[in-house]
Order: sequence, then structure tokens, then C-alpha cells
Amino acid sequence: MKLPDKAPTFKAPAHHTGVTSRVGTWLGITFGLCFVTGLLSHGVQHDWPWPTRPVDLYRVTQGVHVISGVASIPLLLAKLWSVYPKLFERPLVKNVPHALERGSIFVLIAASFFELVTGLFNAAQNYPWSFYFPTAHYAVAWIAIGALLLHIAVKIPVVRRSLEPESTEKTILSRRAFLRATALTTGVAVVATAGVTVPWLRKISVLAWRSDGELPVNRTAKAANIVVPPDWRLKVNDKSYSLAELRAMPQTIVELPIACVEGWSQNATWTGVRISELVTGGDVRVESLEKDGLYRATTLPEAFARDPLTLLALRLDGEELTPDHGYPCRLIARNRPGVLQTKWVTSLEVL
Repeated sequence: MKLPDKAPTFKAPAHHTGVTSRVGTWLGITFGLCFVTGLLSHGVQHDWPWPTRPVDLYRVTQGVHVISGVASIPLLLAKLWSVYPKLFERPLVKNVPHALERGSIFVLIAASFFELVTGLFNAAQNYPWSFYFPTAHYAVAWIAIGALLLHIAVKIPVVRRSLEPESTEKTILSRRAFLRATALTTGVAVVATAGVTVPWLRKISVLAWRSDGELPVNRTAKAANIVVPPDWRLKVNDKSYSLAELRAMPQTIVELPIACVEGWSQNATWTGVRISELVTGGDVRVESLEKDGLYRATTLPEAFARDPLTLLALRLDGEELTPDHGYPCRLIARNRPGVLQTKWVTSLEVL
């Protein structure tokens, strides 16, 4: 079948280049925030230098990462709706630069959908795939941001020309109405989920996957196959301590948040022994009773080990730790991802 020589004419305001430019600008901002904060989260989990304070820094950066990702979903759909008539342009490929531009757009769309969809599944802790999410998500993020920067570089002249006065043509949905609807939808999506990070929004965040109440648990003792031996002792270099001996040591009480990579965070009151009273000097390797978990052992940088608010916690909110929260003891340090707050600690070793 012969293709038409000319593409169909799409006059709806939603397909105007001015709409595409504005929505694209908003999307560029949310994507940029998502990329930068995701890069920071990746770095923290892979021993990049990271400050011990302020206490809520990781909580904020990871919250912005998830919230900006959620905001990007309606913006991406609106952007695709505004540009889909371009798919009907003829000829499909005009020249080599045009072919490269179309190819980069395909890469950008594919990478964007991969990041947003897998990110949502990760937030829900659902992994219906065989690849390792953090590695794949991090690698594709670089592809997405590279394609986005190339797209912006190509389209800057078009964006400048497209911000022209709105047409007076009477249509069902004006350009401004479409932009307002897009902004409203994005705002609703953010408010509906932001309660996982912003405590005062939890009452109205109907889609928040974490809420006030008992501190959530990502990995249970049963899932980690934890068995605490009756003669458990904490190994600290060439010394060891029983649970009773740890309880007899001076106890420190701190209020610190658990902030997880899935975006949720919640404050809790922890009681335990300062790490600085157990070890001195150098980074500290913290090992768990867990045998094969990805984060069964972590490295606590010296700055965190020396911080007086970094504890080997024995109690949570005034009660003895439950198995799911890390009994007999767990690490709790300010401004660290939840996956690095090692549970079921069995040894501390200065490196």
C-alpha cells in the first residue's frame, strides 16, 4: 500500500510545539533531579565520600529522587501525546542527521520508560525480572540522560521559536488548558505518593506505600534465614561481648530516621552503645549473621564510626529489638541508606 505523500494535519492545541516545549522543559527538570539524586544514592551505596550530617540529607535526596520520578510519569505521557503526530511525517527519514535524531528519540523514549517503570516496581519491592535492578537502573540512567541532553541540544532552536502567542482558534481544549491539566495531574501524582518521604503529607497521600506507625521492615529475619545462636557474642577485633555485657555498657538514646532506597523514611528512637566506644580509628567492617544477603556486610567509614550518634542499637522505641528489626543488635547511623544499616550484627572489625 502506498503511503500518503503528506502527513495528516493535526491542529489540536495539545500538539502545538509550544505545548511540547513547555511540557518538555518541565520533564527535563524532573528528569534532571531524578538523575542527580539517583547518582548520589548510587554513590553512597558504593563508598563515595558522604557527610555524616545533616541527619536528613539522604532522606531528602532519596525522597526527591522518588518524587521527581513519579512526577515524570504524567509529564512523559503528556509529552508523547503532544508529539505523536510527528510519527506520521513523511518522509520517515530525510537525511543522516534526521535519522540520527529519530534514533536518539527512540533511545530516549525506551530508556525513559524502562527507568520509570522499573523504578515504580522497585518502590513497591516487586521484581518480575531476572536482571539485578540497581546495576541495570544505574546503567540505563546514563543512556537516558545522554539521549536527553542530545535531544535538548538538537531542539533548542525549535523551543525558542515555539513559544509564540496562542492561536485564537476555538477548540475543545486550549493549549493553556492542556498545560494546566498536565500540571494538575502531575501535582496529584506527587501529593498522592509523597507521604512516604514527607511526614505531614501522609494523611492525604492515598498511594503512599509506607505510613506512620510501626517502623516498616524490608527484609524479615525469616527471609534472611537468621538463627541467633544461644551463645551469641559480638566480636570486636580481638575482643567479644555478650548481649548482657553490651546492655551493661553506657547507653545512648538518639532519634534517627531510617531512609530506604525505595523512597520511604520514618523516624524512630534508638537505644544502644556508641560505635566509637567499641572501636577506634579507621573504617569499620560490619558483618551480619545473614549468610548470603547482598548487604550482609558493609563498611562504615571512619567519620561515621567516630560520630557520637552512630550506635550499635539494642532497643527500638524503648523496646528490645525484634528479630525483624535486627535482634540481638543492629547498626544505626545518621544520613545513611537503610540497606547499609546492617541488622543482626555479629562482628565489628577495624580495617
